[in-house]
Amino acid sequence: MAFSLKITLVTALLLLTACRSEPIQFHTLTPAQPGGASGGGADIQIEAVTVPPQVDRPQIVIRQGNSGLAILETQWWAASLTDELRSALFDQLVNSNLQRRVSLRLDVQRFDSIPGQYALIDVKWRLRIFGSGDAAPITCRSTLQTPSGASIDDLVIAHQNNVKRLAAAISQTVAAGTSRGCPTAR
Repeated sequence: MAFSLKITLVTALLLLTACRSEPIQFHTLTPAQPGGASGGGADIQIEAVTVPPQVDRPQIVIRQGNSGLAILETQWWAASLTDELRSALFDQLVNSNLQRRVSLRLDVQRFDSIPGQYALIDVKWRLRIFGSGDAAPITCRSTLQTPSGASIDDLVIAHQNNVKRLAAAISQTVAAGTSRGCPTAR
């Protein structure tokens, strides 16, 4: 009787440890920055952010090969990807010391994540600069790609860099005003 009880307990213990899952790790597109945000005279309104539905989920989605996607069940965004992009871009724009009132819409065409290769964002953006005549919108497109290391942390840092570069392009356009149009690709 004691032997069968031991076997039952060992089996139950093995089953419980087999069911143990890895903890979920959360990532953000907003990098840690020393010091506070200055904000200057900026009045930034991000009206809308859209992303492809394949990647608009809490879990990080990576590309596999030419046609596959993998949903990483233990690697999550801190918020939805749409909200992560909105808050990270807002943070970068506030820290860029814009001195004008602007309104912005983002339509992300591609958001690719390939560990060990690159992070890519292809985004159409519409910017309206107020206080510059009729405030006619400027529509631009930016495709930004940053090399990435093999880890998910490296990939997230590459995406943070892309957001920073997008904010710089938007800031450059605001500084130039409506007469210059879209920035040249870098």
